[in-house]
Amino acid sequence: MASGTTLSASAELKPVLIVGAGFAGAVLARSLADAGLPSTVIDARSHVAGNCHTERDPVTDVLTHVYGPHIFHTDAAEVWAYVTRFADFMPYEHRVRTTVGTRVYSLPIDLLTINQFYGTAMRPDEARAFIAAEADPIPAPANFEEQARSTVGVRLYEAFFKGYTQKQWGRSPKELPASVFNRLPLRFRYDGRYFSHRFQGIPREGYSRLVERILEHPLIDLRLRTSFAREAATGHGHVFWSGPLDEYFDFRLGRLPYRTLDFEHFRAEGDYQGCPVMNYADPDVPYTRITEHKHFAYWEDHPQTICTQEHSRAAGPTDIPYYPVRLANEKALLRDYLSLAGTVDGVTFIGRLGTYRYIDMDQCIAEALTTASTYLDALKAERSMPAFVQSPL
Repeated sequence: MASGTTLSASAELKPVLIVGAGFAGAVLARSLADAGLPSTVIDARSHVAGNCHTERDPVTDVLTHVYGPHIFHTDAAEVWAYVTRFADFMPYEHRVRTTVGTRVYSLPIDLLTINQFYGTAMRPDEARAFIAAEADPIPAPANFEEQARSTVGVRLYEAFFKGYTQKQWGRSPKELPASVFNRLPLRFRYDGRYFSHRFQGIPREGYSRLVERILEHPLIDLRLRTSFAREAATGHGHVFWSGPLDEYFDFRLGRLPYRTLDFEHFRAEGDYQGCPVMNYADPDVPYTRITEHKHFAYWEDHPQTICTQEHSRAAGPTDIPYYPVRLANEKALLRDYLSLAGTVDGVTFIGRLGTYRYIDMDQCIAEALTTASTYLDALKAERSMPAFVQSPL
């Protein structure tokens, strides 16, 4: 870890330029600063924390996840120790509900969901045998739909996955790889937790305050509302880019496609839906889910509430990118950009956007710590820094 690495007093400490004040950029900057290396961190937005940004709603005073809900979860003890160094985390286990037709179910699919859906009271072994009999006998599932049908059967697939997936990705589940479905848990026990990691929680004061504290160091020069210009790299020892990979190259090979989200906020008195997140699986419901933000901060008391509907669509040139598509054509374009990045000296691409991957917060932090260590080691050995510390493929 970079926090255990320091540079000698005689080393030439040229500051680095870090583009982006999300977790990737902030953790990298702090790790380098703790080792004695200064940095300039710039971000075009008016706030830190990127899409994890949280702020108080001016009407309800509810702490709001501005760009969609974020729950911190990890099995990495060192990452948990890192974030709890900068913030007081409240225990929180995420539980999602989904509306199908006129009924509400627990998600992900567990023994409760199965018994709810089929109107049964099966025990684990009975449910396992029942679902096995429901499943389609597809020997080598080639896509999301075939994998789902071969795992849970047609009825559960069409109720919970088909419509939601179509809305989220804007294409038929037959066009998505089978691996996408394999990331979704199926439990034959009563366990409604969305994540099963050892460490789970939400920072009491929100993610933006957490990132602000990470960046509070005399060797970190934070500049918000500042867009990247190539001449800004002058005088810096290295550039770490956490923006979109294709944007760094002015999209010269074409745009890497993303899904983006449109948010519709509304307020109400009391408690609107009784849970933090309600998914809507039916294809005729235009949004994918509704977030009720005050349920994330259960330790607070608010008489009013603010909720957010999410609508997924293809990202345009001016939209905020959220989910990389990463199908066959997109991966081919990604490989071309990786080859191009390999020809650039003095730049390393980091984070979710810089590596065109969807990674969780804990992964982003762990990779930023590794990147800092790699850079400090490169400085000491007087060798060049690679364009990618973690392979995007």
